[in-house]
Amino acid sequence: MDVPPFEHDEATLAGIGQQMASGALTARGLTEAYLSRIEALDPTLRSLLETNPEALASAEELDDERASGHVRGPLHGIPALVKDNIDTAEPMTTTVGSFALGERPPARDAFVVQRLRTAGAVILGKTNLSEWANFRSTRSSSGWSARGSQCRNPYVLDRNPCGSSSGSGVAVSANLCAVAVGTETDGSIVCPSSVNGIVGIKPTVGLVSRSGLVPISHTQDTPGPMARTVADAAALLSVLAGPDSRDAATAEAPRIGSSIDSDGLRRARVGVARNLAGFHDRTDLAFEEALAAMRDAGAEVIDPLEVPHATELEDPELQVLLFEFKADLETYLVQRAGPHRTLTDLIAFNIANADREMPFFGQELFERAAEKGGLEDPAYLEALATCGRLTRGEGLDVAFAQGVDAVVAPTSGPAWTTDHANGDHDVGGNSTPAAVAGYPSITVPMGSAFGLPVGISFIGPAWSEPTLIRLASGFEHVSAHRRPPAFLDTLA
Repeated sequence: MDVPPFEHDEATLAGIGQQMASGALTARGLTEAYLSRIEALDPTLRSLLETNPEALASAEELDDERASGHVRGPLHGIPALVKDNIDTAEPMTTTVGSFALGERPPARDAFVVQRLRTAGAVILGKTNLSEWANFRSTRSSSGWSARGSQCRNPYVLDRNPCGSSSGSGVAVSANLCAVAVGTETDGSIVCPSSVNGIVGIKPTVGLVSRSGLVPISHTQDTPGPMARTVADAAALLSVLAGPDSRDAATAEAPRIGSSIDSDGLRRARVGVARNLAGFHDRTDLAFEEALAAMRDAGAEVIDPLEVPHATELEDPELQVLLFEFKADLETYLVQRAGPHRTLTDLIAFNIANADREMPFFGQELFERAAEKGGLEDPAYLEALATCGRLTRGEGLDVAFAQGVDAVVAPTSGPAWTTDHANGDHDVGGNSTPAAVAGYPSITVPMGSAFGLPVGISFIGPAWSEPTLIRLASGFEHVSAHRRPPAFLDTLA
């Protein structure tokens, strides 16, 4: 793939801010540059579903504010992308990658989009994703949607970008934006961040509002930041986080201050979750090098430190997601006031439009969810209780009780070859215990396997984001594994 040079390659929020403060760069100029790069690269990468037709006008208004002496903060004039399961009012749409939701845009922005606008970000556009956030089929291909087709990994184009925040991960890695917002139910921020060589933060459920998010699960869903550096991800998280009257889970959330520390590993205690590793030999080699770097930086590494019950979560988690998906999605659809009000309506739409919506895989998760009862069903309540017990009181909390600041493990294996005939290939990962518990995790680049990026996760208890950011920034400082993508067609 022929990639022209880009003057803002690997730009950071701090560097952009300094250029804007000196007058060397404007928000409009930066927005134009990113839009031009999108136009040049994204027909191949397919990481965006649409750009914002009001982006340049918004950038000009923010330039005028800066010229008058008013700077809103570190995101003032920063072009940001938003995953297409996060509501944006007209002129943009929100479709979760499906044609079913394209007829009627949301009436208003999601809370996190409002937070971005208030902070001075330029909403550059909406990113492609695994359609319906990868909760339609058991044989789906991550990064594929009916609207956007197959999103591609920028390191090696025939490799998968993981999902469901595929486009957000690819766009950040390929320097099509400064930062992006993704969402996670289980792995959808940390996996695409890992295989695309960037930083992703999966917050504690409730730290960032879900109002205006097309839902899967109210016990696991959360938006989160994706960026090329820990500092940029942390700055974006501080903007996204905040109480929202439309999401009761945010009522208990603490304020998240800056905790970037290049010496953040000194005197830290880190537990090594060996039972969340061991799924890929080259990834394990990078993990051992990462542990050595942490020891050299002054961390006490507790090795091993098992996370109990990590392999017992698949069935109870799926039961919870099926019940909550039906209930939560139908509530959203009624509020959206479009032509489809129930999951059964969407199933019928997909059948009627199978040539566009189901060319490679079906909708068996939709069908299984549609058969579920309400949230008072004993089967749901039992599965929910099991998930809480196995991931919190008898799971991660047991590990944290050993006095560690965080548990670490490889985030995922290297990106697999995209395969529409068979769907995604399991390459391993650690996302499920933290996702089901609602606990935070941060993934940071830790090296590569066969030229494909792999990440390391720092996992902590609820509301421990400042500690995790401190540890992650310390690791990033001593390792510096982020490398821009090579845009190869295939591996030799």
